[in-house]
Amino acid sequence: MGKRIAELYKKVDAKKRYALDEAAKIVKDAAKAKFDETIELHVKLGIDPKQTDQTVRGTVVLPAGTGKTKKIAVVAKGEKLKEAETAGADFFGDADIIEKMQKGWMDFDVIVATPDAMKDLSKLGKVLGPKGLMPNPKAGTVTFEVARAVKELKGGRIEFKNDDFGIVHTIVGKASFTSDKIAENVRALMSTLIKAKPASAKGSYLRSISLSSTMGPGISLDTNQKFTATV
Repeated sequence: MGKRIAELYKKVDAKKRYALDEAAKIVKDAAKAKFDETIELHVKLGIDPKQTDQTVRGTVVLPAGTGKTKKIAVVAKGEKLKEAETAGADFFGDADIIEKMQKGWMDFDVIVATPDAMKDLSKLGKVLGPKGLMPNPKAGTVTFEVARAVKELKGGRIEFKNDDFGIVHTIVGKASFTSDKIAENVRALMSTLIKAKPASAKGSYLRSISLSSTMGPGISLDTNQKFTATV
């Protein structure tokens, strides 16, 4: 461990479980890299990830945004293309945009597609799937409410899903955010995550919660505190 990293770790008591507001201040103070570090939240859930009925997945709009503006491509037909343009989509089209993707064009972060466009888009499953770009109804990216989806994604909507170990890893902002904004985003995420608890999950649901920046130490949060969203 280098001297700089060692100094950062001194800011954190490894045995302590912090209140969110205090943890948000520490994680911001510990982000000393020369770039705007991403603030991440890692939540170990009391679920059996091998059971499909215990998968925890959903979306949440982070009230302070993510700190990054996503490039959104919309695949739709007819009037929905005008709706996409008005809502601020970066790219929009039907067969023409699908053809561009077939030729290797991937200059976007998210695809929003209307249900009637999915038949043609699904042919690119082998290309889009591995990149995590295939639209999904559960993620709110297959919808006729194109304007709403685009505005929410531009405004800070993120998707979360547990991994094979029952852990949810997600971004909750940038080090350049105020600590209040970081805490606000965490509350919104945690409130949604708690509501998504599977009915079949047994025992303690929130096993551990860790807040960290890209290059900083992990800060353990008290799992018994209330994570009530303020918006």
